[in-house]
Amino acid sequence: MPISEYPFQAIHPGSRPRPMLPIRIINPHTGSSMQSWGLVDTGADDCAIPASYAAILGHALTAGAVKQITTGNGATNSYAHTTRIEIMPIGGASGHVAYVIPDAPVDFLPNLGVILLGTNKFLSKFILTIDYPRKVFSIKTPKG
Repeated sequence: MPISEYPFQAIHPGSRPRPMLPIRIINPHTGSSMQSWGLVDTGADDCAIPASYAAILGHALTAGAVKQITTGNGATNSYAHTTRIEIMPIGGASGHVAYVIPDAPVDFLPNLGVILLGTNKFLSKFILTIDYPRKVFSIKTPKG
């Protein structure tokens, strides 16, 4: 799954380019899915999804396992639902997905505006290099 020199993406007009990956989110219980962008976030312990996406995926938001967490926006409730996240082929390449975060509980958070690809379940598996001056990043598996 090496991703080399992938350019930062500005996913909304006028937004700042950031290290983002094209992803597909899947509810494995219903097969419902959607495509979006995920922010590579070294400050996020876990992957997280905006609560507004729960209904699109067929999850009843508040039926998920609830816990209180602290974010940059303060304390909030999160609702965990079994979800699969696929990192899509980079640069429009055809073929298989680049990486799969397997079916696991993922937190859906109110007031979250972007999908976060955090340390647990994703970044902890890779070597991440971010070149902010050039606005590119690379992800590769550890050697050995």
